[in-house]
Amino acid sequence: MNNYQFADVPTLGILIPCYNEEDVIPITTRKLIDVLNELKSDGLIAANSFLGVVDDGSNDQTWPYLVKTSEEEPNLKAISLSTNFGHQNALLCGLIEFGNLTDCIVSLDADLQDDIGIIKSMLIAYSEGFDIIYGVRKKRDLDSFFKQKTASLFYRFANMLGIRTIPDHADFRLVSKRVLDVLKEFRETNLFLRGIFPSLGFNSKTITYNRDKRAAGDTKYSIWKMISFAIDGITSFSVAPLRLITVLGICVFIFSLMLSAYAIYSYIFLEVEKGWSSIVLPMYFLGGIQLLAIGIIGEYLGKIYKEVKQRPRYIIKEKIS
Repeated sequence: MNNYQFADVPTLGILIPCYNEEDVIPITTRKLIDVLNELKSDGLIAANSFLGVVDDGSNDQTWPYLVKTSEEEPNLKAISLSTNFGHQNALLCGLIEFGNLTDCIVSLDADLQDDIGIIKSMLIAYSEGFDIIYGVRKKRDLDSFFKQKTASLFYRFANMLGIRTIPDHADFRLVSKRVLDVLKEFRETNLFLRGIFPSLGFNSKTITYNRDKRAAGDTKYSIWKMISFAIDGITSFSVAPLRLITVLGICVFIFSLMLSAYAIYSYIFLEVEKGWSSIVLPMYFLGGIQLLAIGIIGEYLGKIYKEVKQRPRYIIKEKIS
């Protein structure tokens, strides 16, 4: 082990949001507590550093396990949410609630696919003055072909729309306390933390790693959740889809004028057979455009509806501290 030590030893919180992870959470907590103890013995983090788990309304044995383990493990803190608020809200809950107790927080998923071995490198980067350190996977060879291609397409499309994202970065990152203090000022209900953090403008660094297979259990992130997450990310950070409707409307209008001119020309100078295609095809085309436009506008209206209600983004049922 490298004997690197900090001038000011920070208090570190390791944050895990989880939902129905009874198969993997015993493995995850044990390994991360071992990492904490190792970092403490190396003098890299303060003695009051801890592992914080947010249970996002699980209906299996995840929370009972955390309660039992906390009785024997002083390094474990946990929060139980009253129902399933979603991954981003559970993550936000941990960042805000545990952020008051730390100098910096490392967040990662409960499945242990992220390389916990680079947490030490993140801490060293933090000591060098970086406020956000992103864990970025080197390759996506463990993902299906469909997931690889759709993820690549999403990042390209998001960047094309002006959304600042870190390609191949999920939610494995270290953030400093002053970043967390700024994050508390964000009040939106429609959360996309992968877009919020790069937009904050603090000194940042990326550290690459190889992603492992899931330690145990099955993923709770279905394809529909991934699609919904991607749509939320785009519509939460860009009005480009709305502007696209305007551009599309102008293009259709110009095309309609051209068709009208051609129809008049054909009526006057050409002998043409009048058929159903000249009526039905434009109807289908314009109908599709209208439905697409209504759908995009509906996405934004739905977000406005959620924002103006100003409901809590999470509700804490129980705490273990």
